Amino acid sequence: MDTDVAAGGRGPGRPAYRLSEHAAAGAPAAPDWLALREGADAEARAVDLVEELRAGHPAPGRILDLGAGTGSMARWLAPRLPGPQHWVLADRDAALLAHAADRLPARARDGSPVTVETRELDVATLTADDLAGVDLVTASALLDVLTAAEVEAIAAACVGAGCAALLTLSVVGQVRVEPAEPRDLTVATAFDAHQQRTVDGRTLLGPQAAAVAEETFARLGAHVRSRASPWHLGLDDVDLVVAWLQGWVAAAVAQDPDLARHADAYLARRLEAAEEGRLRVTVGHLDLLALP
Repeated sequence: MDTDVAAGGRGPGRPAYRLSEHAAAGAPAAPDWLALREGADAEARAVDLVEELRAGHPAPGRILDLGAGTGSMARWLAPRLPGPQHWVLADRDAALLAHAADRLPARARDGSPVTVETRELDVATLTADDLAGVDLVTASALLDVLTAAEVEAIAAACVGAGCAALLTLSVVGQVRVEPAEPRDLTVATAFDAHQQRTVDGRTLLGPQAAAVAEETFARLGAHVRSRASPWHLGLDDVDLVVAWLQGWVAAAVAQDPDLARHADAYLARRLEAAEEGRLRVTVGHLDLLALP
C-alpha cells in the first residue's frame, strides 16, 4: 500500500517533493530540460545511421534542423559529417534559437568550416519550397509531438525535394524502471495515452510516430533504415532521472486523474531510489534515416 509522502523523495539539499508543486506540463522549463537531456541524447543516437548517411549522401552541405531548440542535434552531428556545412536551425521558439547559434562547432569532421543561421519556422507548415537547396533534414525528439498529417507533410517535402532525413530519438512507448513496482505499468500506460492526446484539434502520434514515419517515407519512395536509440540512465544521470520521473508521472496524472491519490507516494519512492543510486531507467527511442 502507498504511504503518505512526508519527508520522502529527498536527496542531499533537496526539499520534500509533491506532485502538485510540479508544472502542469510535466517538464522543466525548456532550456533546462534540453540541457539536462543533451548528454543522454548524444549517447543514445544511432551512430551507424550516420555512417550510412555518409556512405549514401557523403557531403550534405546545407542542413535544415527542424525543431532545433538549443541546437543539440547540430552540435552532435556537425563534427561527424565531412565537408563545408551550413546549418539552418529552425524552430518556432525564438528564445530557444537565441541559445543555439553561438554554440555550434566551427569545424566539420574533416576540418571544413561550419556556419549557421536561425529561422523561425513551424514544422507543421513545412513544404518542399522550404527545402530548396537543402541536402539533409534533421530532427531530434520531434516526431512524437506531431500528427500523422504533419509527418506526412515532412516526408512528402523531403522526398519531393530529393533530400535525406535523419530523424532521431522518437519515443516508442517502451519504459523500464528497475527495480520494478506494480504501479509502473499503470503510469506508463497513462503516459503513453497522454502522448497521443488531442490538443487544439491535433491528435499527436506519441509512441506511434516512428512507425508512422518509417511507413510514410517508404511509401513515398525513400530508402529507410531505423535503429533503436534508448536512453540507459542510472547513477551518473540523477538530475535527468529526477526531471524525467517528475514529468513522466505528472503527464500520467494529467491523463488519468484517478492516479493522483497514489502519485505523490509513488513518485517520492522513485525519487528517493534515484537519488540513492538504486534506480535504473531505460527509455526506448527509435532513430530513422531516409535516403532519396
